[in-house]
Amino acid sequence: MSQPHSASVPRQTGWRHYFNRKMLICVMLGFTSGLPLFMLYNLMSAWLKAEQVDLKAIGLFALVGFPYTWKFIWSPLMDRFHFPMLGRRRGWMFITQLALLAVIGSMGFYSPATELTMIVFLAGLAAFLSASQDIVIDAYRRELLSDHEQGSGTALFVNAYKMSTLVPGSLSLILSDFMSWQMVFSITALFMLPGLFTTLLISEPAIYGEPPRTLREAVVEPFREFIHRRGWSYALLILAFIFLYKLGDSMATALATPFYIELGFSRTQIGLVAKNAGLWASLTGGIIGAVWLEKTGVNRGLWIFGALQAAAILGFALLAQTGVSAPAGSAPDTVMLGLVIGMEAFSVGLGTAAFTAFIATTTDERYTATQFALFTSLAAVPRTFFNALTGFIVDQTGWVSFFLICFALAIPGMLLLPKVAPWNARPAVD
Repeated sequence: MSQPHSASVPRQTGWRHYFNRKMLICVMLGFTSGLPLFMLYNLMSAWLKAEQVDLKAIGLFALVGFPYTWKFIWSPLMDRFHFPMLGRRRGWMFITQLALLAVIGSMGFYSPATELTMIVFLAGLAAFLSASQDIVIDAYRRELLSDHEQGSGTALFVNAYKMSTLVPGSLSLILSDFMSWQMVFSITALFMLPGLFTTLLISEPAIYGEPPRTLREAVVEPFREFIHRRGWSYALLILAFIFLYKLGDSMATALATPFYIELGFSRTQIGLVAKNAGLWASLTGGIIGAVWLEKTGVNRGLWIFGALQAAAILGFALLAQTGVSAPAGSAPDTVMLGLVIGMEAFSVGLGTAAFTAFIATTTDERYTATQFALFTSLAAVPRTFFNALTGFIVDQTGWVSFFLICFALAIPGMLLLPKVAPWNARPAVD
């Protein structure tokens, strides 16, 4: 929906639109937002696999992401209350980031073999804090950027978010071959510091419209506004699209690291290939995504980037088939691994950028934290509940069939695009 302040904001052109203070903030906050999630789903799975935890149990570990699907419940608190000195958005960011640093750093001090319950607790706490950080960062970014900046700003944010996986999914994996898991998790935790420093240096965003004055208003009004905006039927259509659009690629990447290990790649190989292929693909995707969404709008980005992220799933199926058909004792194909990781980093990052920009332009700025949390909570349902079943599906079907199933699950969301984001509609970020 169009926001009241957008027309009053001077529109920058040329390179200044992509290289300015707002875009740098989006990059820094994107990195610190993604790090805890990828620690939970990449580093944790590699750690548990290395400690001989059963693949089905690793798949069930996706349930620690439960807070991501229910964060809209406590998000009104972040719309309603603020902290002295730091303010409403910066205060919540600082507290969650500081707590995440402590929780992530403490994980490696426990053994999966004897203290799995404590690890599950810490992982759940990290997920709660990470989801809470996402609530306030999403709200801050929506309030920081005007409508015409949402596409490019969100593209840079999402690709920085994706690039943060290079820490737990690359650097930390390489370090785990040479040092203890205690040191690995401690070093990983220190990468929360850039986010902390960014929070202290930035200022509170300007508030457009009257924020909630009571807790009841913060809870009720965001849902009432969304339902009454265009009626129940359209609201349900939007919610269905948000649920389905990322379902296929979310499931496909749920067990990516154990999949690579099972094909015979070492953790160092995975880390090095992810660092090189993932880094350059993400950087390229960030630039292309920012320019594309600025020029043509979010709607067409959803179509094109959605098709690319579905194609990336077929890359996993091809890698799995190559591994199955490889002669016994032969070395795994690192070139193929690099192509698959690069395609995933490039295309899924672009799809997520357009998807997140779509969610941003669907929110009302008076209730940014709550509505954004509601939409992203729904988008996180597949990552939490469906991903928990991935270990069982792989056990029954094998990797090739599993990835083909994921590809099929990417299609329903695309079929809703003519209704929720028509190709020829006026771009929302114009």
